[in-house]
Amino acid sequence: MNSFKDRGGLIGFGHYAPERRVLNAEIEHDLGLEEGWIERRTGIRERRYVSSDQALTDIALPAAQMAIEDSGIDPAKIGLTLLATSTPDHLLPPSAPLLVHKLGLPNSGGIDMAGACAGFLYALAMADAYAKAQGIAVLVVAANILSRRINPAERASRVLFADAAGAVVVLPPAHKEQGILAADLASDGAYYDLIKIPGGGSRTPYRPDMDPNEYLMSLQGGQTVFAKAVNTLTDSAMKILGQADVKPSEVDHWAPHQANSRIIQAVGTNFGINADKTLMTLGEYGNSSAATIPFSLSKCRENRSYKAGDKILLSAIGAGFVSGSLLIGM
Repeated sequence: MNSFKDRGGLIGFGHYAPERRVLNAEIEHDLGLEEGWIERRTGIRERRYVSSDQALTDIALPAAQMAIEDSGIDPAKIGLTLLATSTPDHLLPPSAPLLVHKLGLPNSGGIDMAGACAGFLYALAMADAYAKAQGIAVLVVAANILSRRINPAERASRVLFADAAGAVVVLPPAHKEQGILAADLASDGAYYDLIKIPGGGSRTPYRPDMDPNEYLMSLQGGQTVFAKAVNTLTDSAMKILGQADVKPSEVDHWAPHQANSRIIQAVGTNFGINADKTLMTLGEYGNSSAATIPFSLSKCRENRSYKAGDKILLSAIGAGFVSGSLLIGM
């Protein structure tokens, strides 16, 4: 039962981007690329990097605070905090309990979720279910500091990745048209090795003489990744729209993972959504993996509003390959 005075679903949004702007010209110079090469192939014009004294919870904190304030609820009513990240403060312990402590949430559990670029969708699906089951508010935060995992000599990863955080507050739905209306969460381990950080896990443990390239990101098979992303995201979107009996024209906002403008354009064309319904932050903020969707949901509210009854489609795919789509009712 909903005890939040008929409010429900996604009710609070927050975002944070570090101050340091890194323009394409800097990277193109370092990699010997011609002017305009990065934007033509990715749609990215600039991205943000953290300062040397910032860790993951430092950038997750302001996004979470903004979402809680935007929600207008008593922070004591938040019963769970989920942090989707691939770059925690430490490998152990998880970062979510520290974030909960910094936020001063007296009744919240906290756990990290590692789902790469699709991590926010998995966390949001869990949040929606837990909010419904327990009748409480859930805070979902996605944040990454990928600037410290980029191989500066590898073109494929260096031109794309960035640092940012986004957050939402989820309440139990007040009626059946709020919250998650349809969901598709999937994985395909056949492509497991295409996007990875090879070293540091139990397969290739850290050792003192480890080559630095082994604990930096590697992105291989660009054409395969592109084709797999377009096909998977298209099929997933059509699947959940069919589940919900919703036409593409009836989707009010589409928030895709900000991976590459060509992927986003191809998927949007395939399932037939108008470009003016697509939330885009890629050009100014780059690809911050799981953080891009909640970041875009919050940042784009500066120029658009989410009204009661609106339907928002979320789509993501990333390393693993882990993918998913959610249809959200406001």
